[in-house]
Amino acid sequence: MQELHIPGWFYYVLDDLAPKFNPNKVGKWMYFYKGTDGFEFTKKMCKLAIESKITFEAKISDNPFQGVSCFYTEIDDLKTHKKIISFFLEHNMIRKTKTGKLYDISFKLDSQTTAGQYSSNFNSELKLSEFINLNTAEWIK
Repeated sequence: MQELHIPGWFYYVLDDLAPKFNPNKVGKWMYFYKGTDGFEFTKKMCKLAIESKITFEAKISDNPFQGVSCFYTEIDDLKTHKKIISFFLEHNMIRKTKTGKLYDISFKLDSQTTAGQYSSNFNSELKLSEFINLNTAEWIK
């Protein structure tokens, strides 16, 4: 595993032999953290995801107080989507509502990020609810 620090981000990459992502299809499942404990947990999860070959690339903001981590795959790679979602579920990385329902997190294409699509201008082509029942966390796809 390679660890790189480029101002703003810590990157974790499987190795030089990892397949390169198609720029037209690549995107990420995101996990947002707060506080130094959240930062340390999230760094650990990024490393673990790479070491466990959940994905070939992950990154985390280098802000130790709050930020985001990204776990990359291509939009049509169903196998890796399932691995990342399972990893998120196993490590309690998907927030729940007060009633215990999972939030319907989104997969975001890098092209959407590059186009400045955030918050209200962002419409995901792929959501968690397409893979699992948000009430029971059981797989539907």
